[in-house]
Amino acid sequence: MAFLLLLKVLHIVGAAVLLGTGAGIAFFMLMAHRTRDPRLIVHVARIVVLADFLFTASAVVVQPITGWMLARLSGYRVLSGWVGASLVLYVITGACWLPVVGIQMKMRDLAQTATDRSEPLPAQYTQLFQIWFILGFPAFAAVLAIIVLMVFKPSF
Repeated sequence: MAFLLLLKVLHIVGAAVLLGTGAGIAFFMLMAHRTRDPRLIVHVARIVVLADFLFTASAVVVQPITGWMLARLSGYRVLSGWVGASLVLYVITGACWLPVVGIQMKMRDLAQTATDRSEPLPAQYTQLFQIWFILGFPAFAAVLAIIVLMVFKPSF
């Protein structure tokens, strides 16, 4: 019983980290972008990339492990019902998040080059930002939907 509760806590913390880090990263990147100041964007993007690797990546590893263990111990079939739907949404989140991490690094590098050369941000930066921004919506929505599924555990 104590092991099951520990797994639940780890799983809930992982979900909170995914949601919170994702929201925080999006907020700070958006605010830095709005300044159009390459120096500020470099600074924020460095922190954002680090946060993604430390927090988001850790939660990305922990979530499927604790989720699988919880499903098995609780008698849920992993590939069906709300658990299966959560897995599909998790894959969607990952499919959006992986390119976003690369985009953040490229945006950081472009802003660093603009800073080094005392130039404005290049058009490629703006294009990457638009892709980054668009990919955030399905990723964030999928994480929210997974949390709703975890709480309500609908039968379908």
